[in-house]
Formats: sequence, C-alpha cells, structure tokens
Amino acid sequence: MVRSIVKTDKAPEAIGPYSQGVIAESSRLVFTAGQIPLDPKTGYSVKRDIEIQTKQVIENLKGVLEAAGTGLDRVIKTTVFLKNMDDFPRMNRVYEKYFGESLPARSTVEVSKLPKDVLIEMECVAAV
Repeated sequence: MVRSIVKTDKAPEAIGPYSQGVIAESSRLVFTAGQIPLDPKTGYSVKRDIEIQTKQVIENLKGVLEAAGTGLDRVIKTTVFLKNMDDFPRMNRVYEKYFGESLPARSTVEVSKLPKDVLIEMECVAAV
C-alpha cells in the first residue's frame, strides 16, 4: 500500500514524531493525527473552555482534511478523547454544528491526561 503524508499550516505542526495525516492511496482514505486545541497561528492552546476547545480541534481537523483534498462531510469515523466525560454534552453541541446531517461513526473516551493539559483531542478517518 502506498501512502502520502499530509502537512498543512492550517493546523498546528506535529508536536512529536507523527504526521498530521496520512492518505492510504489504495483505499483513498486519510487518517488524521489527534488534534488538540492549539491555534495554528500562535502554537498556543485556546481558552480553557470545552466548547471553545472543541471548535478549535474541529477547525484543525478541517485544515488537515482540506490539505488532503477532502472535508468534514466525508469523515467516516471520529475518536474523541475527553479529559472529563462531564464535558460530553457541551462538546456534543459544538460537534453537531460541524457534522450536522453527515454524522460519522464515533467513539468517545475519557482519558486521565492529554498533551499540553488540554480538555479534548480528536482524530478522524475520512474518504478522499
């Protein structure tokens, strides 16, 4: 299987040894790295509020997807990592605004800690 690396300045640079996204050429799928709520222009996390952080995370995912030649409407599966599952309803409200009628499959899990001590991280798989 051939793969292509996705790199864009519309999402924060990788903060470790991973790619922002990878396109699986034979299946035409893109697998994104987990995105945290960093502003790609400043490199800093946005305000410590789950709704604001969810919005930034999805905007970052959108940037990676656009660089891969696709968009949020072609997302097949997302995985959401929350620092506190009590934030689930507020995260959901923002998530639904972005995905609307084309809701992908999703898993959401609570984790004890995320990079840079943010509240949310999200990754996805999308058709290209």
